[in-house]
Amino acid sequence: MEKNETKPKDYHKDIQIGGMTCINCANRVERGLKKIEGVKFASVNLATETAFIVSEREISAQEIKEAVQWAGYSVLEGDRGDLSQVRYKESKRRLIMAWIVTAPLSLLMILHMLGYHISGFVLIEIISVAFLAFYCGMATIKSAWIAFRHFHSNMDTLITIGTVTSWLTAVLNYSGLPIISFGTIGGMIITIHLTGRFIESNLRDKAAKEIKALIALQAKEATVILENEEIKVPITMLKKDQLIKVKPGERVPVDGIVIDGASAVDESFISGEPIPRKKEKGDEVVGGSINLSGLLIVKAVKIGEESFLSQMITLIKEAQGAKVPIQALADNITNIFVPVIITLATLSALFWFFNLSNYQPFLLKAKEIFPWILITGNKYSFAVFVFISTVVIACPCALGLATPMALVVGSGIAAKKGLIIRNAEAIQISKDVGYVLMDKTGTITEGKPAVIQHTLSEEEMNAVASIESNSHHPLAQAIAGRVKKKIKVGEVKEIAGEGVEANYNGAKYFIGKPEKSGEYTIYQKKGQTVVEVWKDNTKIGFIVLADRIREDSKSAIISLKKLNITPVMVTGDNEITARAVAGEMGIEEVYAGVKPDEKLSIVRKFQATGKKVLMIGDGINDAASLKGADIGVAMGKGADLALDSADIVIVKEGISGLIHSITISINIFKIIKQNLFWAFLYNVLAIPMAMLGLLHPAISEGAMIFSSITVTLNSLRLRKAD
Repeated sequence: MEKNETKPKDYHKDIQIGGMTCINCANRVERGLKKIEGVKFASVNLATETAFIVSEREISAQEIKEAVQWAGYSVLEGDRGDLSQVRYKESKRRLIMAWIVTAPLSLLMILHMLGYHISGFVLIEIISVAFLAFYCGMATIKSAWIAFRHFHSNMDTLITIGTVTSWLTAVLNYSGLPIISFGTIGGMIITIHLTGRFIESNLRDKAAKEIKALIALQAKEATVILENEEIKVPITMLKKDQLIKVKPGERVPVDGIVIDGASAVDESFISGEPIPRKKEKGDEVVGGSINLSGLLIVKAVKIGEESFLSQMITLIKEAQGAKVPIQALADNITNIFVPVIITLATLSALFWFFNLSNYQPFLLKAKEIFPWILITGNKYSFAVFVFISTVVIACPCALGLATPMALVVGSGIAAKKGLIIRNAEAIQISKDVGYVLMDKTGTITEGKPAVIQHTLSEEEMNAVASIESNSHHPLAQAIAGRVKKKIKVGEVKEIAGEGVEANYNGAKYFIGKPEKSGEYTIYQKKGQTVVEVWKDNTKIGFIVLADRIREDSKSAIISLKKLNITPVMVTGDNEITARAVAGEMGIEEVYAGVKPDEKLSIVRKFQATGKKVLMIGDGINDAASLKGADIGVAMGKGADLALDSADIVIVKEGISGLIHSITISINIFKIIKQNLFWAFLYNVLAIPMAMLGLLHPAISEGAMIFSSITVTLNSLRLRKAD
């Protein structure tokens, strides 16, 4: 492309989708969005129930709504966190109500089967199961209906067929037809399914709040200078080229250029560096950064969608949308599994309907072993008996519990080690990680400056620390931490970008930038910062500060190499500091001075090698790359955005927690595979028995519950593996 050519503008849009339950649902929504004219890219994330599209033109909300509705789903509007909380409370309420009805109903069914016939029991079944199915389980039935209308199937399809068919037997029995009622079985099916779905959704619906975290960085108002008059206005009303006053302690409201004044500005949310940057006339400032010391007059350059924060929001959405989640094996199989089960159940019912009399001897013989077998001459009842038994035994409740139960146990073990696993995808990918890209500041290091050496006497150091305690500058605060006995000093004056001065005991002190930086080359090569101390215009010593390396960083990097994982440093810090720390850590590949979007590009570069990439960081500048990596790991003391963008959060330890996370994830994934294997094996062995009429629906329900318990107990084995 020639330099004078203009690249066409891409339009990005993030949408929240309601009603999806499996990978088939997500795929259908994605196909619908791709059909919109002008859409270049569409990706649907089932885990977060969101869609992300890139288009050549501005796509209207109505067009998106129609495309999603065509697929059978809905576009949700409103705050994601609020929507998730409302949905959680509603599903919990319905689950509690379901068990309140199901528990006594099941007890009545058992008494009824034992010969204690209860007057009006069938009517009780009809009313109770109708409530369970069409109120408590409405979301399940609606999901199955959407799938049916669009010629595909999901787990909810089988649950709905089993529940509704069982309920209809009660209706037919009550109407006088000679068909045995299996109504209570239908209630048990839907309630157990809702339990499994609740556990799964409770883990999955911890929606990311990165957009809120970014918006929180924005100032709500700005002080605009108009013809020598100062007016406070909402930042949404700002215009380009307006002059804005930013006082010490305030957030810079827009991306702009300093017209007047000088100050130290905290831009750590961009670069990750804890050291504030000096800003004076002609320097650029970024909206969301904090003015620490002096007054600044800023000319607005970028506002609205052009601002850094807005672009950061778009970057995170794009990274999130571009990641294709690895879905559970059960979701990938349901498209075949459900139609096959329905077909088998139907064929079995038809077989027995036309051949019941011919195989009565077989049933009588089998009853000696399986006393629950239904012996009847009514071919309608036996056909329904076999159909329901087959559908119920195949209901994939154990499949629905296989993954969430392993996650519940595994997450508990991880929590004890100071880890939070927020995304199940990370569990499956951990075993395949080839590269670990790590930020420096706050990840390998502690993320804040500390005094590591000084040449002052104890008395002078205490005086200097007392003076610095009056400043909010991070370096000053680090020195202030060395106060042993705070003393009263004269007025403290901050000189932006230079240091502070104050009078104490009749002498004038200045603590700040070295007069001749060349004297401290040995420290600068190590990425350390030197502050000189002057007393009455005479240098009396200096203080060396550095962002300390975490105690466990080196051992963790050694462990990574033993696992054949290559560590790579990717930092916004300067080349000298980055190389010094990397050399000490034994990290050979280093990318320094990189911006947030460049970090994401580096992630993509390593992903192109075919190996899985894990990114670990702690700042907002790491958020996009955490989302874009195959696994994102955040340090627990980092920014909220980084935490919400991560798949795994390390709470207690340094990066040594990374080793624990990989080991635990591998163990969890092994258990999930075992759970899925046993769940499917149970179906493979039990379905033929149900088709032969050897299983009573109640026994099928019990076997289904037993399968779910087996999955749960197998998940608990993770505790022994710990």
